[in-house]
Amino acid sequence: MERITARQLFEKVNERLALRWIAGVRGESRMLEPSAGRERRPSLVGYLNLIYPNRVQIVGSEELAYLDGLEPRQRWEMLQKLFGHRPVAVIVTKDQAVPADLREAAEDSDTPLWISAQRGHEIYNWLQYHLTRVLARAQTLHGVLMEIYSIGVLVTGEPGTGKSELALDLITRGHRLVADDAPEFSLIAPDVIDGACPELLRDLLEVRGLGVLNVREMYGHTAVKDSKYLRLVLHLLPSGEHSGDRDGMQRLTGVLGQREILGVKMPQITIPVAPGRNLAVLAEAAVRNHMLKSKGIDPAQTFIDRQAHQMQRLPPW
Repeated sequence: MERITARQLFEKVNERLALRWIAGVRGESRMLEPSAGRERRPSLVGYLNLIYPNRVQIVGSEELAYLDGLEPRQRWEMLQKLFGHRPVAVIVTKDQAVPADLREAAEDSDTPLWISAQRGHEIYNWLQYHLTRVLARAQTLHGVLMEIYSIGVLVTGEPGTGKSELALDLITRGHRLVADDAPEFSLIAPDVIDGACPELLRDLLEVRGLGVLNVREMYGHTAVKDSKYLRLVLHLLPSGEHSGDRDGMQRLTGVLGQREILGVKMPQITIPVAPGRNLAVLAEAAVRNHMLKSKGIDPAQTFIDRQAHQMQRLPPW
């Protein structure tokens, strides 16, 4: 689980949102994290709300007009409540004139006060998207994350099973590398896992005997991708450890299973590794078959249904 300070947030989004920091600079170390204020059910960002305060408060034209309509005593109490909840930042939209008492309250409470030329809904949508990704639950796994036929596929297996060699073969066949060795995954929605590459490993692939290769420089910009939603896990297993040949049903369906990642059950296909097997072709076939099943086309079930139908047509003994 990540966290971000007001200063870090400002530096990440100020150019995109045209922000200017006009008060409360001493509050730059205020921390924004998912668990903060959970007992008050706050959202990460939203329009002025004192019942369930947002962690980043947006003040638009309507909110400023509301404040202007209050009696001086009520207005003072409202500002005290606003800054008493210690928001990470307050953002005034559309380059509106910031009231002197709002600026003073932000300065006195060390609350970052920013102003933007953009409209409130634009600020809300961008910050909600950005903060959801930054503060998402995260996990680093061992494997190679690839884009194969437009879907994110994590290739896993014990050291020496040929994960990087398979990735290199897939790259030469037109598929794309996302991350080698230590892809980082984030839960950005209840059932959506986004995978990306750490900055240190970006564009790099380590292959035994060849060392570290720069995939972007060798194969071009289209051979790599910054991030991809994870949809499938391919697990490489030495054939001596594989029991599929002893299970008749697995001969029909393949070795299917699930792997739980960040609380999401992800489909997993196990591919036996043995000398002479073309893992790239098998991986492509596994992904294509998974895509067919996601559309309701199951070849194994089709065969089972045909067999059952054929047996029903046989005359009784």
